[in-house]
Amino acid sequence: QVQLVESGGGLVQAGGSLRLSCAASGSDFSIDAMGWYRQALGKQREMVAGITRGGNTNYADSVKGRFTISRDNAKNTVYLQMNSLKLEDTAVYYCAAEVRRGWGPTKNSWGQGTQVTVSA
Repeated sequence: QVQLVESGGGLVQAGGSLRLSCAASGSDFSIDAMGWYRQALGKQREMVAGITRGGNTNYADSVKGRFTISRDNAKNTVYLQMNSLKLEDTAVYYCAAEVRRGWGPTKNSWGQGTQVTVSA
């Protein structure tokens, strides 16, 4: 089994910053792409940012210029630096990873989610 554990969520004022971390643990696996998704109350889950193993990134238009995704392959960890936070960023944030066991196929793994609340 591969576990993804998020940390760093919490309550922050609008205009502030927050840094999320997600670490993958287990055995006999490797990770290809990693990313962050979020789901606000009453809305569908949406992709926030993604990053390949080689470091190529992509972002939702709503967070471009404010959020930065990065990863540490040696630690199997992905980060999301969130700056200039807005009320609309309030959501449960989920870490996701494409996990490969040996040379087998990749499968998506998801963290349990961490709440980010932005207050006025």
